[in-house]
Formats: sequence, C-alpha cells, structure tokens
Amino acid sequence: MKTVFKLMVFLGVCSACSNPLVEENIVKQAFEFADVQLRKAIRDVDSLSDMALGKNGNANLVSPRTINEDGSLLLVPSRDWTSGFFPGELWYMYEYTGDDFWKEEARRFTARIEDQKRNGGTHDMGFKMYCSFGNGYRLTKDCAYRDILLKSAATLVTRYKPVVGCIRSWDHNQDKWQCPVIIDNMLNLELLYWAFKESGDSLYYQVATKHAYTTMRNHFRKDYSSYHVVDYDTITGMVLHKHTHQGWNHESSWARGQAWGLYGYTMCYRETGIKDFLLQAEHIANYIFKVANMPEDLISYWDMKAPVIPNEPRDASAAAVMACALYELSMHSSDKSAEYKKWADKIICSLISGYRAQLGGDYGFLLLHSTGARNFERDVPLVYADYYFLEALLKKIDAK
Repeated sequence: MKTVFKLMVFLGVCSACSNPLVEENIVKQAFEFADVQLRKAIRDVDSLSDMALGKNGNANLVSPRTINEDGSLLLVPSRDWTSGFFPGELWYMYEYTGDDFWKEEARRFTARIEDQKRNGGTHDMGFKMYCSFGNGYRLTKDCAYRDILLKSAATLVTRYKPVVGCIRSWDHNQDKWQCPVIIDNMLNLELLYWAFKESGDSLYYQVATKHAYTTMRNHFRKDYSSYHVVDYDTITGMVLHKHTHQGWNHESSWARGQAWGLYGYTMCYRETGIKDFLLQAEHIANYIFKVANMPEDLISYWDMKAPVIPNEPRDASAAAVMACALYELSMHSSDKSAEYKKWADKIICSLISGYRAQLGGDYGFLLLHSTGARNFERDVPLVYADYYFLEALLKKIDAK
C-alpha cells in the first residue's frame, strides 16, 4: 500500500519535474513504477510462454517486444534483434535495487538467449548479448558470462569487411544491397571495446574504431544528420547508395537513427578517448536539438522531416536513447555539460509525464508512443524504449 501511495504521488507531480524538490525523487519513483510494471511483464510473458508450449511444444519465444495491433503481446525468439533488452531491463532493476529477485529473474531471461553467441548471421550481437550478458557480467562477474561475451565478440568480428572498413549489417535483400551498413551498428561496437579490454586482443579495438571512422565519413550529411543505410561495393569499398530505409525518405532524418549516432559516438569517445568522436557527438547533438524539427517537450517525431508534422507519431524510444547519450556526453564535455544535462532532464520528465504506460497495465511496458519505422510498429510500446529509459535513469544519477 505504501508503494502504491508513493506511485500515486509520483504520477501527480511528475509534470512538475522542474521543481528541484521533485527532481530529487524522479529516479526513485520511476524505478518504483518500473518495479510494478516489470513484475507484471514477467507474469504475462511466463503465462504466454506456457500457452505456446502447451500448443506446439515449442518454448522458443523468449521475451517481449511490443503490443500487436490486435492488442496481444508480441513475444520474440532469441534470434530477434530485440531479445536482449528485456533481460537487460531486469539487470538494471537489480543494479538499482540490489534485490535478489531481480538478479534471479535477470539470470533466467538472460539464459534464454545464450544460443546467439554463435549467430554469425547478425550484426546485432551488442544489442542482444551486451545488453543482457554484458550487464550481467558487469554486476556479477560471473565467469560463464565473460566466456559467452568473448565468444559473441569473436562471432561479431567475422562480419567485418576490411575493404569497406565496416561490419556488415544486413544479409537480406541481396538484390538491393551489396554490403549494407546501418547507423544502428554503432551501438554494437561497445561489445568489441569490452572484448579488447578483457582479452587484450587489439583486433577488437581496431575493428570497432575503423568502423566508427568509416561511418563518420560516409553516413553523415553536412548538417550532421545521418542516413540510415550506406551500401558499399564489396570489391572496391566505395559507397554505392545512401538510404534511409526506416525513415520517411532517403533524405529525411529518421529520429532513432540520429539517436543511435549520438549514443554511438559518445560511447566511442568514452572507450577510446579519441577527440574526433567527442566532436562528432557534439555536432550530432547540436543538429538534433538546435537544427532539426524538435517539439517543445523534446520527444522527437519519429522522423524529423516527416511530411505532416505536428500530426506525426512521436518516438519515445529515440528520446530515451538520446537522454542516455546526453547524460553521458554531459560527463565528457567541458563547456556544454549543463546544456546536455538540461536537455536530458527535460526528456526524462516529458517521458514520465506524457508517455508513461498505465500502472499495472499495458503488459508491463514502461513507455508508450514509440515508433519502429515508417510502415510498422507505429505509436506502440517497444521494449528497447523501456531499456534505454531505465539506463537513462541510472546515468542521470551518475551525471549529477
């Protein structure tokens, strides 16, 4: 009853986040909300998994991704690129609370995707394995997790194309692309930097850093907005096409793509200390918040150049990723730190006050109003929005 009362107080005051007295409790109360939601999510996932097992004898569905158009919960197999985010959320709950309940649930859901450590058909090893096993190893130092992560990193570097200087992203649509590289791939580099520090093998560092430089050279326009996909010639390494596959059109600014770039180069600076990466992150932040079509609440439209703004869906997932990056960037930038933190704080307060899921409902998702792409997952909850929301809350603590 005490927790429910605190949550009701939280929901009543979250729109007043600018009040310093309220601001002090935002993280605590947000995690209390997440405690209620994620316990429900675990129950709903387990129930749906049991039903699937009873129907076809297949327990292959491992974690939630979104809510379908018919209102049902969508679970995904381990091979889905989003399969690592839900266990990652549970690890963040354990990190914040220290409650062994969350550790054991995180272990249970993390174990479900171990088979992906040898999946050389995807570039999403960082999203899947580092968000799950990576957080697990950071918090427990479980040697088994370390071995799984090192195998995952070794699998990921098999997709590196030296003539291009990048890790290949997609294998599908080979009639359309030769060697497509997407901006999202920047976040998978964190697994490689971790593997370099753990193993001492400089190959991981070299591949990650080369990929970051090649992407910096070819993915960004003069205003520091980003294309989604750059396709390379596999023989010469030259750029063939520049596309924005999940955005409005090829020359638009798909919001989550801008967020991936901001997060990716901030992370690369943290891991390498290379000033070029810090400057790139600052340029991207300047584009997003000063040049692009950003709403007053700083929750971006799903594409910053979509045709009927302001009557376009928002993307809470892009906003959550941006907040993570800004808190981190505020800890590295000497002269813009306060500005970055102010933007991040505004995003968090906006997400809490206007994009929060129903307490005890929505299958335990934390945030509503995310958009996956132009033609699918529009204005829905998405598991990675929740993951980066919790990560942003933890970074907010560090950024004080």
